[in-house]
Order: sequence, then structure tokens, then C-alpha cells
Amino acid sequence: MRWTSPRLSSALTLGLALAILTPARAEAAGSASRHATRIQVARTGNTGAAQVTVSFTAAPTFSARLDKQRKRLIIDVPDADIRGAPGAVTKRTGVIGGVLAQTFDTNGSKTTRVLVTLLEDAKYSVRVDGTKLVVAFEPGSLGVLDKKRAVTLETKAPAAETGIARVSDVRFEHQKSRDDVVIELSENVRYRLSKSGKNRARLVIDGASLPEALSRTLDASAFGGSVRAVSSYAPNGSSDQVVIEVETAEAENSIARRGHSLVWSFYEPGALPSSVTGVAADGGVARKTRTVYVEPDFEDIPKVHDGYVEQSGGDEAAAVTPGVLGQTRGRYTGRRVDLDLKDADVHNVLRLLADVGRVNIVTADNVSGNVTIRMRNVPWDQALDVVLQAKGLGMVRQGNMIRVAPLSDLEKEREMAIARRKQEMQLAPIETRLIPVSYASAGDIQDRAKDLLSERGSIAVDERTNVMIVRDVAGNLNQIEELTRSLDTQTPQVLVEARIVEATSRYLRDVGIQWGGDATFSGATGNSTGLVFPNSVGVVGGASDSNTPTGGLSPFTNSVPNPNFAVNLPATVGTGQGGAIGLSFGSIDNTINLAVRLSAAESSGMLRILSSPRILTMDNQQARISQGTLIPFSQISAQGVQTTFQEAKLQLLVKPHVTADGSISMKVKINRDEPDFNQTSPRGDPTILKREAETNLLVMDGHTAVIGGIFTRNTGRNLDQVPFFGDIPLIGLLFQRRRASDTRGELVIFLTPRIVNRAEALGR
Repeated sequence: MRWTSPRLSSALTLGLALAILTPARAEAAGSASRHATRIQVARTGNTGAAQVTVSFTAAPTFSARLDKQRKRLIIDVPDADIRGAPGAVTKRTGVIGGVLAQTFDTNGSKTTRVLVTLLEDAKYSVRVDGTKLVVAFEPGSLGVLDKKRAVTLETKAPAAETGIARVSDVRFEHQKSRDDVVIELSENVRYRLSKSGKNRARLVIDGASLPEALSRTLDASAFGGSVRAVSSYAPNGSSDQVVIEVETAEAENSIARRGHSLVWSFYEPGALPSSVTGVAADGGVARKTRTVYVEPDFEDIPKVHDGYVEQSGGDEAAAVTPGVLGQTRGRYTGRRVDLDLKDADVHNVLRLLADVGRVNIVTADNVSGNVTIRMRNVPWDQALDVVLQAKGLGMVRQGNMIRVAPLSDLEKEREMAIARRKQEMQLAPIETRLIPVSYASAGDIQDRAKDLLSERGSIAVDERTNVMIVRDVAGNLNQIEELTRSLDTQTPQVLVEARIVEATSRYLRDVGIQWGGDATFSGATGNSTGLVFPNSVGVVGGASDSNTPTGGLSPFTNSVPNPNFAVNLPATVGTGQGGAIGLSFGSIDNTINLAVRLSAAESSGMLRILSSPRILTMDNQQARISQGTLIPFSQISAQGVQTTFQEAKLQLLVKPHVTADGSISMKVKINRDEPDFNQTSPRGDPTILKREAETNLLVMDGHTAVIGGIFTRNTGRNLDQVPFFGDIPLIGLLFQRRRASDTRGELVIFLTPRIVNRAEALGR
């Protein structure tokens, strides 16, 4: 018993309501040329295989795709509506959980959408059987069940037109971050982009034809992306121009080639990758390999083959390398035959194989000999190969006609035809063409274009107008003009912006003490010791000097100019830094004096410096920008005092190179030097603090790279004390000075290059 999720039941119920309401709205809008009259769902095996059959009043065309969650198969049938078919089939059958059908308007026409819900992963195929649309499913990994039958859209191939590309498919693909419109073409074409109205973009393809079945509108609104609808048509029934119109929400777009296909991508505003910013109208986003000259291969002259290899690309088979023992040849697809012949005439054998393969064979008069064959269950085209190789024969195949002759004769015949064609080319009329050169030097391109000239061609340069004057046959002129367009591009200009960020934090704490004084015991002061010796005693602190700070002891210093400090370990304090307090004690007769001075300082701070030099330069050209000061230094020599200057500056030196894929390779040197007046020479000259980074790097256009960083941290703890006394617990604090510092610095350098003329320089 299978379990049906509530989400699936809700989806089927909603789809049923939409399907019931949609036909009434469709009838009011207009009628379609075909009508869906019946929907059948049936099991086709015991393993869960199932089949959906939708009957129409006329043969349908369709496009099929899986939804974003890959849980439903969506089939759109243009120019069709629902007449009699049910809007929903909710019965579970094999891997099929249900079928919904609905009709919606597409620019005045009707499109019927069939949605098949899958209960599990399954392979599928879609085909048209008369007026029925048959969709088959088999359990397994998601994918196409039968690539030959899973056709995106059944079309009639238009008749071959010389120089006209054929559009084989126009489809919509919803990606995770963008929507793609893919136009499949048989060969490369020229195209241009334009706007046809608000929120409508137009792509015009010249030199291409559109099958009638592909003239339609695809509704993409259900995906919720940037693209709402895609319309493809030939304007005014043109056979050499195709227009693709896309209705979008607010979106940015870019277009690029993928082989012979064009991929038109749409992004939400601001989501367009920087690597495709500024895409040119021809779809290029970087320099790409381009072929501008190909030697003529005389494709219209029939090629000589040494065997028959079935090709799927057209009526005329491609060239085949002569058979070598053990070499793998093309795939043989002919009807299998059994042959048992002895001394059979080669003419009769070839006639027999031609009858089996239903081809026409013409044999030359000089083909003769007998052949003995015994083959079983061998494709007839492989048997033909073996016979031709055994008799040294070759063939020329044109459509359903095969001409057989000795291989050497056919090769000589082709060589003579090629020689005649080359002679005709040499006799072609000479034309003169003026080719202007905009950005490059015409003289430089002249040197490269000379190799494309024929023996009768010539190139001259008019230096005043920078124009090349070329004389040659028309084919060579076209090749030279294409070469000129490829080389004559703007030189990329690169804007290089550097950011030098410096951050510094400092912390300092300094605590010190000063104390001392004097004591006098003598008869003169009336307090002698009463002893013969020593009758008088004097004690005076001896750690003071002329630079000793005495702020805060003014009452004391009025009577005693020298405080006579015994412990002189002050903190560095002064104006705008720290604080100090002094205490003075003295006897009434001034024989005993004591002074104490406490000082302490603490500071912390942060500094951030941002430097942002930027400069614009050409590709492969070195550029320099700097700003700074010249600091004078005095030098004394025998000739006297001489003054020299040392430069302290901020400088950016860069040499960029734009790579073929649009990235930027750079050789960079960044300096930031500044004078440090806190650290000076004995003569007072400041030192120079240097910061420098030099490197080579590769950065994408518009991206930011961190090219270097320096982090420093200096921490220190200093203790100044009086020996022995400073080690006594608690009391030792009266004999100590403590200092602690922590300085942190960080330097980071960012670099951002931008190609300012990307579209003009790289978009060709």
C-alpha cells in the first residue's frame, strides 16, 4: 500500500480547481487549432512502469522539462486547449502520483500544460503517436528513457539554405541564481541586443531561419525567477532573421556563446557576477580563441573514400582515413547479411550489396577481378568496405549515389579538381579595400596581415589616417578584415586602488615614590648626644640631584631647598600626564625633617590611519603615485656643514596585465614611510619608520585582495627598587617603582583592481 502525502493531495486538489476554471477562461479568450479530448493513465508493467496518453484533435507539438524540485514533469503543448479532457487524474498508477491539465493564454494563443507528479525517481520519454501525446515512465534514476524518442519539440527541418543558420531549439532553463534562455543553432551567427519596451529585452539574430513550430511563447512565470515569458518568431515571415523577446522583472542580463548555441542569462539586480560586468553587445566577456583564417578545403568537391561508413550528419559522408589493420572505423548500421561466394565477379558482388543497402552504385570500366567471400551476420556496409579494400578500390559518395573506381584513379581525379579550383581562385578579380584601424598601429597590423595575402596581393599604409590599403581577391580581403577586427581593440585600462589600514593601541602605567630628609643632633641645636664621641650626629638622604622633581613639596622647599631624598624613584608625570602629591614633616626647631612624594601616571589610546592611493594606467604599463615630505639632515665634513634630504612618502608602484579571461595580474610595490620624532639622533634628527610590501598577484576584475599584513605587540614590566629593602613584603613598596606597558600595532594592505573599459577592450 502506497502512502500519499498531504502536500501531494493539496497540490492535486488545487490543480483540479485550476483545471476546472481554466477552460471557461480559455474559451472566452479565443480558440486553438487543436483540442485535448482525453487523458488516460495506465500501468505498463509489474515494476511500477506507467504511461500517460493525451488525445488531441490534431497532431501536437510539445516541449518537456522537469520542475525545479524534479518531482514533476511539465509538458507544454502550444496552440492547444482542453475540450472534454478531465482537468485532473488523481489515481496513483505505478510511479505516477497524478496528472493535472490546464490552459493559459500566450499572446493571443492557447497553450495546454500537462503536469505529471512523480512518486519516486523515474526515467521518462515523450513522443507523438498520430494525434496522441504518449509519455512513458519507468522506475530508475531521473533521466531520459529513450533519447531518440524524447524529442524536445517535433519540427520539420527547413530546406537547406546557403549561408543561413538553422534554429533547432529555443528553450528556457531555470538555474539556482539565474534564468537562461538557450538558442540552439546549426552554426555561428551575428546578433544584437536591444530593448523593445519596459521590462522587455530583444535579441535579433541575423542570417538564421526559424521553423514554424518554434514560433511560439513559453510561459516561465511559474518558476518565480527573473524571466516571465520567452517569445521566438521570424519578423514579417523573414527567412533570414529571428527575434527572441523576453519579458522580465527588473533584471540584468548577459549573453555568451556555447559552441554554436547562444546562452542569454538573466540575473536579479545586483546579482550579475563582476566577471561579466560590462558585457559587450556581441556577448564577449574576455579574450577568447578565435579562428580568423582557414585554408580552403574544397568541400564542394566530392571526397574519396576507401569504404562506406554510415554518417548521421547528412547525406554526404565525411572523409575517412584509409583502413589500417586493427584500426577502429565508424559504426556500421546496415542490414546484416550472410554471404558465401567463390570466385564471384566483383561487379556482381557490388550489385548485390547495392540491392541490399538500397543504394545506387556505378562501377568504372577498369574495375575487374573476382572475389571469394564467406561472411555471416555482417552489416552490408562493412562487407562493402572489405570488398573495396581487398580489391584496392575507392568510392565517391554523393547522396544515394556511390561511384566505385580504383583508389588511385579517384585520388588523381580529386587532385586535378582541386588544382583547377586553385587556378580559378588565382584568376579571380582583384579588389581594393580600405581597412581603417582605430586603436592599434596600421603598420603593426600590416606586418601580421602580409602572411594572408596571395601572390598577387599587396598592402600599403596611410600613416596620416591610420588606414590600410589592401589589394587582393575578395576571400583574402575578408580574412584580413576579420584579423584586423580581432587585433584592433582598445588597450585595457586598469584602475588600481590600494587601502593601507594602520591601527595602534597603547597602554602605560607608572607608579613611583620619593622620600627622604635630614636629622641633626648637636650642641648648636641643643640636642647633642651627651657623649664625647660622637657628640653630634647628622643624617641626610643622598639620592637627590639637580634634576630631581620636587613638585608638591613647596612648604618644605621654602625652608630647606634640597629635600635630600633617600629613595628617589619617581614616576614620569607632568603637564597632561599623571599626578603627584607631596607630604612634608618637620620638628619645631627644624632639626628633623621628612619629605614624601608619591607620583603615578596611566595612559591608554588608539590610533587608526587610513591611506588610499589610487591610479589609472594602461595594460602592461608601470604607473607610480606618491605623496610625502623631504626631511633635512645635516652632515659635517671637511667642506663644512652639508644638508641632505631624506624622503618620507606614501607611494604606490604597480604594473598590471589583463589576462585572456579578464583577470588582472599585477606587480605591486607599496611604501609608507614617516618620520618618528620620538626617536631622534644625538643631533635631533628624526628616524624614518618604513613600511613596505612588494609582491606579484592575480586578482579577478573588481575583487579585493589582502596582499599583506603585519601584527606587532610589545609588552613590558619594569621594576626599579632599592636592594634588600625592596624585597621586604609590604614595606618593600616604599623602595620600588613599577612600570607596565602594552603596545599593539596592526598593518593591513588591501588592493582592488578594476578594468574601466572592459566591454570595449575584452568584448570582441
